[in-house]
Amino acid sequence: MITSIKNQKVKEWKKLHKKKYRDQTGTFLVEGHHLVEEVRKSDWNIRELILLEGKEAPVSYHGRKEWVSDQVMKEISQTETPQGIVAVVDKRDSVREEGARLLLLDAIQDPGNLGTLIRTADAAGFDAVLVGEGSVDLFNDKVLRSTQGSIFHDMDVVAVSLEEEIPKLKSSGFSIWGTALEGAENYKELVVPERVALLVGNEGNGVQETLLTEATDKVTIPMYGEAESLNVAVAAGILMYALKE
Repeated sequence: MITSIKNQKVKEWKKLHKKKYRDQTGTFLVEGHHLVEEVRKSDWNIRELILLEGKEAPVSYHGRKEWVSDQVMKEISQTETPQGIVAVVDKRDSVREEGARLLLLDAIQDPGNLGTLIRTADAAGFDAVLVGEGSVDLFNDKVLRSTQGSIFHDMDVVAVSLEEEIPKLKSSGFSIWGTALEGAENYKELVVPERVALLVGNEGNGVQETLLTEATDKVTIPMYGEAESLNVAVAAGILMYALKE
């Protein structure tokens, strides 16, 4: 059992709190019973399981395990009340299957929003989420927790350059619905295309104009009260379900 926070393995695990080191190692941390179980049920690879002293590993897990003291668990945990189980998980190269319904995310910077968008796309039966440049790291701990495990499900979640991807999607028959507050049509008045990619943008600035000019349709959600706009995850949820009806 590892009891010292100065142990080299503990130092390596803690480095995974940083995007730079996650990128260097091709690994990331997943914490808590629910998320670890979601990874275990998926085809993602758990490299190592870290357990609080006295805690038993899931019966179905037969990989490498390390037991640590309470002090060490608190050192590597990123939650206020650690559940005593953390997994080191390998990143993987996701092969995007285009399908018929895609969510395109332009510079989403809030981890909670990004995780909620991924979770909602999963719930709405979308085929993939393409996360554009300027967005928060997919493997940020708050993003992972907000997905509630959806990032490990069959739907592809891929970091891409939207500037490169949108023209490719259009050439392969996708309509691009770009969200906007001005110069846009009420989404209820549009005919839902057979293949469509929904493009939503940054919390403060919306979709970049360079990307919005590539949209085949600009869409908006009517505001019936005095609010000027909706949270990006709420707006995307309304539109994703509308596209699935």
